[in-house]
Amino acid sequence: MNKAEYDEFTRPTRTIESTHADVAGFTRHLIGDAASDIEQAVRLYYGVRDLIRYDPYRIDLTVEGMKASAALATRHGWCVSKAVLLAACCRSLGIPARLGFADVRNHLSTERMRQRMRTDIFYWHGYTEIWLAAKWVKATPAFNLELCERFRLLPLEFDGQTDSLYHPYDSQGNRHMEYVNHRGSYSDLPMEEIIGTFREEYGFAERSDMAEASFDEDVKREH
Repeated sequence: MNKAEYDEFTRPTRTIESTHADVAGFTRHLIGDAASDIEQAVRLYYGVRDLIRYDPYRIDLTVEGMKASAALATRHGWCVSKAVLLAACCRSLGIPARLGFADVRNHLSTERMRQRMRTDIFYWHGYTEIWLAAKWVKATPAFNLELCERFRLLPLEFDGQTDSLYHPYDSQGNRHMEYVNHRGSYSDLPMEEIIGTFREEYGFAERSDMAEASFDEDVKREH
């Protein structure tokens, strides 16, 4: 990686707030005594995965809503906002990180989401790509462990050396996740593009109209 690329993938952006005091404090707390980039990235992954609860009902596609510090303040997020937070944490340590996106067919959802989205395709599913041992490694911190246990999903692990992507099947052998379209990698959040797709495919843009409902309660009731 040359200097220009390093600078691109380590600098803060309007949402990837790698210099924000709360992000820096959260990062230091998670890494503890980890010394290598791989050890630090692994600890950051598990911290973001399990300490920030997955909640796809409260999508807020505004700059304020997608900031890394917002996920820390609320302690919840969806796949994209959690990927933003993980990227910010990595960048705060000088570890290059970027955002990756794909459209996925999700076979496990809530009835409320199925009715509202009118499709089983989750457009612009987000994950983090981290530069470790001279290569980009994919990390998907979306589903916290408690949610995986409730959904009977195989939790995604991350070793800092191999890609951590959704399993095609759950722990019972049922279809879980299928990657149908890869949208590429970005140094910053492509918010306007995501908003355009959400408006076209889901009928809402900046904010989800499911925010008043409880994702956790729906999961408990249906699973």
